[in-house]
Amino acid sequence: MATAAVLAPHDVPTTLNYYAPIGEEAPYQYVQEPPEGRPSNNIGTDPQPVLVHDARGHEADFSLDQNGFQYVKWPSVESAFDDDERIKEKYYPEVEEILRTVAGAKRVFIFDHTIRRKPNPEAVGKPSDNRGPVERVHIDQTYQASLNRVSYHLPEDAERLLKSRVRIINVWRPIHHPVAHKPLAVSDWRFLDAQDLVPVRFIYPHREGSTYSVRYNPNHRWYYLSDQTPEEVTLIKCFDSEEDRARLTPHSAFLDATAPKDAPHRESIEVRALVFDTE
Repeated sequence: MATAAVLAPHDVPTTLNYYAPIGEEAPYQYVQEPPEGRPSNNIGTDPQPVLVHDARGHEADFSLDQNGFQYVKWPSVESAFDDDERIKEKYYPEVEEILRTVAGAKRVFIFDHTIRRKPNPEAVGKPSDNRGPVERVHIDQTYQASLNRVSYHLPEDAERLLKSRVRIINVWRPIHHPVAHKPLAVSDWRFLDAQDLVPVRFIYPHREGSTYSVRYNPNHRWYYLSDQTPEEVTLIKCFDSEEDRARLTPHSAFLDATAPKDAPHRESIEVRALVFDTE
């Protein structure tokens, strides 16, 4: 009975950090150190109360093309996720197989992965490999930045690949234990307005990309998967060149005040890939 109580589906009232402007300049974010005397970003926060609905028990109701996200049961041969080379050797092929099987991909190009763990509070001011959950509503790429990635990563094939469907999909998985603290919320594309999207310049040392921050809209409808396990994957659509279906998915970590205080902190891996309908 105790296990059933822990796993019982429940919606979570919480607060999400939406976009608020700082100053008059167009929004920007430096990926590394900004020029001397310049803030690393000018992105403010607009905390808003929301209800995050639990998808547990009706995971099959959601799909990448209808909602912009999808839940998939797919156990991994990798469990430690503590070595980048082993992740690339063992886990990347799994991600490709997920995208071929679930998303119908003909070609997959994985361009990065990120491990998220609670940052060490004793490492303030020191370099750290621990990147904590992002508690801000965002989308990983703008439409144009997504297309630009094709030319950036696959210059020899870009002209041909861009003539057919292009997607960017984030494959998100908990690692080591079920998620209790800072679970992942995803927003249903069907309740998003184009005016909600705020392009943010994403400034690297050698190039520039762009992401979307998101303005608050009370029509947004949010979901998460309670007690999501390492065997359960969330597919997050970051871009789709097809315009007659879900094209992207706002997402954010959020506080679940009902989570057991002694539960381990969230650990997760996200792998982002260009997905093509042609070879």
